[in-house]
Amino acid sequence: MTKLDELGAWLNDRLPVLLSTHDVPAAAVAVCAGTEVIDAAAGLLSSATGVAATADSVFQIGSITKVWTATLVMQLVEEGRIDLDAPLRRHLPEFCLADEAAARAITVRQLLSHTAGFEGDIFTDTGTGEDCLEKYVTQLGDVPQLFPPGDLFSYNNAGYCLLGRLVEVLRGKPYDDCLREHLFAPLGLTHAATGPAEAIMFRAAVGHMRLAPEADQEPAPIWALARSNAPAGSRLAMRARDLLTFGQLHMNAGTGSGASTVLGPGTIKAMQEWQVELPDLRVLGNAWGLGWELFDAPGAVVIGHDGNTLGQAAFLRLVPERRVAVALLTNGGDAYALYRDVVGHALAELAGVDLPAPPVPPADPPRIDGSRYVGVFSSRVADLRVTQDDDGRIWVETRPKDVFAELGEQGDCKELVHFADDTLIPLKADHGMHLPHVFVGDDGAGRARYLHVGRAMPRADG
Repeated sequence: MTKLDELGAWLNDRLPVLLSTHDVPAAAVAVCAGTEVIDAAAGLLSSATGVAATADSVFQIGSITKVWTATLVMQLVEEGRIDLDAPLRRHLPEFCLADEAAARAITVRQLLSHTAGFEGDIFTDTGTGEDCLEKYVTQLGDVPQLFPPGDLFSYNNAGYCLLGRLVEVLRGKPYDDCLREHLFAPLGLTHAATGPAEAIMFRAAVGHMRLAPEADQEPAPIWALARSNAPAGSRLAMRARDLLTFGQLHMNAGTGSGASTVLGPGTIKAMQEWQVELPDLRVLGNAWGLGWELFDAPGAVVIGHDGNTLGQAAFLRLVPERRVAVALLTNGGDAYALYRDVVGHALAELAGVDLPAPPVPPADPPRIDGSRYVGVFSSRVADLRVTQDDDGRIWVETRPKDVFAELGEQGDCKELVHFADDTLIPLKADHGMHLPHVFVGDDGAGRARYLHVGRAMPRADG
């Protein structure tokens, strides 16, 4: 047996056990080593219907969609129709923000690398029509600028909606049609859906959520978020093998079936080049490229992206120099722990790459002066209130807002302890991970200007 065959046997044996261990209703996995591919699936697509997952089941891929959007943009760069360092307004003159100077200056490169600097979690629902992205762009005029364009990384969903609209304008057709014609068709994808009307034609996974902290998981109240956020990851769904095929395009530098009509090797290489360094969050990559997350893992460079939607989580990892790739799709539970067990095992066995140890709180954290960190940090979708009690313990209270509050997401309060310079970490894990909270900058009074948790959340208490 080859190592890939051995991994296939391991998946068939261990995946059902790991789903039970991590309370994940269902998962699908696809793995390649060189030109050989295996896939596997287990569990239930919905606890309400009892339909079993198969390797051909489609799951939402969430924000991995951003790499698909970036690929559509880079096709236009190859054609000479987009200059990465030209202002977005060259093609979208209607683009406005609350900060007019920033709106005039923001470039396509900054949008691709999440350095544009404006509030990014904008989930405005502009309907289900083919003009939803066009309408979405007109709704950004009051969106604040958090920092000057290019100064910092801050994950930005709205920026990718703008990129999707850019593709629409230059192609003269809706975003979904661009996906089908410029990616699905040349890559030969057979189980991919741009939204629920297509997904229902396959065995489709339903996300599962806990609508209260101690409640059991249940099917999510809706299947997908607004169509206006499709280029950022609100709707795209597919089987694991089709996601892997897309990954192979980027891993094999544009070679393989259909790849020559998608992107050239120079463009693929450019997408994987370091654009911006991230704060030391430990659960994200070390840097971001043009769409891709970049991981400096022990043993080799790993590229990838994750995705989270309503109760579904997806993971894609590529090790180009070893020609190994893994796609994992899930529909609830402790997906991050399952990722570490499944993707971690596959990368170690096939590529000799060990995932970095996840961040965990120290066994005996020191008490510190939290005055630099105390305060309220705010975004469109949540407020985070950091306090320090009389015993010197530091707490962060999360209060969901906007669409997440409407969907019934519950707030919580967690204790934070010292982890590293200007970094605190929760004592209690959330969805299998302890996400470091990095405090960045200075507000002029010795307090942190931003709380960075992947997004730079600005201080909102003066």
